[in-house]
Order: sequence, then C-alpha cells, then structure tokens
Amino acid sequence: MALGWGIVSVGLISSDFTAVLQTLPRSEHQVVAVAARDLSRAKEFAQKHDIPKAYGSYEELAKDPNVEVAYVGTQHPQHKAAVMLCLAAGKAVLCEKPMGVNAAEVCEMVTEARSRGLFLMEAIWTRFFPASEALRSVLAQGTLGDLRVARAEFGKNLTHVPRAVDWAQAGGALLDLGIYCVQFISMVFGGQKPEKISVVGRRHET
Repeated sequence: MALGWGIVSVGLISSDFTAVLQTLPRSEHQVVAVAARDLSRAKEFAQKHDIPKAYGSYEELAKDPNVEVAYVGTQHPQHKAAVMLCLAAGKAVLCEKPMGVNAAEVCEMVTEARSRGLFLMEAIWTRFFPASEALRSVLAQGTLGDLRVARAEFGKNLTHVPRAVDWAQAGGALLDLGIYCVQFISMVFGGQKPEKISVVGRRHET
C-alpha cells in the first residue's frame, strides 16, 4: 500500500519536492493532500500536481487520516509550529532545512517526535547527491587516513529575496545557507559531537 504524503505550504520548494516525489512509483508513494493558508492557492497547487485534496489550513491537513507523512515546506520561522502540529496529529514529518531558527526549537521538535515514537527528519537533499555518497564510501574505506581537518564554503546571491536577508524573518547567510556547511562537516566526521565550537563573524544590516 502506498505511503500517503501531505504537503504543508505551496511555495516553490514544495512544488519542486512534490514534482520529484511523484516520479517515484505510485504504488509506493502518493501525494494525497496539500494545505496552504489560502485555499485558492492550495487548490491551484493541487490542480497543478494532480493532488486529490486541498485544504485552506494546516490543521485540516493534519487531521486527514490518509496523510501518513507531512512534508513541511513553509518558511523556516514557521517550521516549528507546523512540525509540532503534525506530530501532535500522529504524522511522520520531513521538514525543510533549517529545521528551526535556533537549537532550542530543534531540540523541542526532536523531543516531541521521540516521545511519540514518530519519524522526524530534516530535508538535507545534498546528503543524497551522488558526490556525497561517493565521499561517504571513500571515508568508510579509510582511503584518506585519519581525518583531522575539513573545510566547507558555500555562497549564493540571495539579495533579491527579501526574506533571505531580513533578520526579523530569521534570514541571513548563516541560518539560510550555513546548514549546508554544517551538515557536510558533520557527515565527514560521522556525526561526532564537536568538543568545542568557536565562531567569528560580522553582522551586516541589509
């Protein structure tokens, strides 16, 4: 029986995710519902992606018994509320990056998922790139020897996206893009907990 997916929000990232998910066998995965705060936008999204149900609130989607897994593609300041709503309804959750705007939010979500015995995962797509899989294989084989240092850099021009550079909306390079570097280093060192974290930076108003 196919796993029933519900899409929370109708932005570009949700559209891209839905399109890719629908390339998988429908006997294994089916998008059964989508929700937005604007019902007309949810209906438009549903029509575009051939989704049978459209809801005008996230609460309605969370109550849908046919939704087994919720994909949360809202802007990250709204991630926690959407994730907690879906977990409370007994749904497994795949949440876009970054999962929260700070560590406290993420810890709260993880604690809630564990207490309910539910699946919760941050959607870090770069972890599944062929290059990432090849690197993991090299690391597992010990080809590089005793790894001591890893360095990651990532940059992108997002000045044309107001939300991405607005501190009031949890914007900024570190929070919006920094997760890619953090997850890469974590992957390289096998998820080991760091002994010390040192940060140097300069905040620029945008």
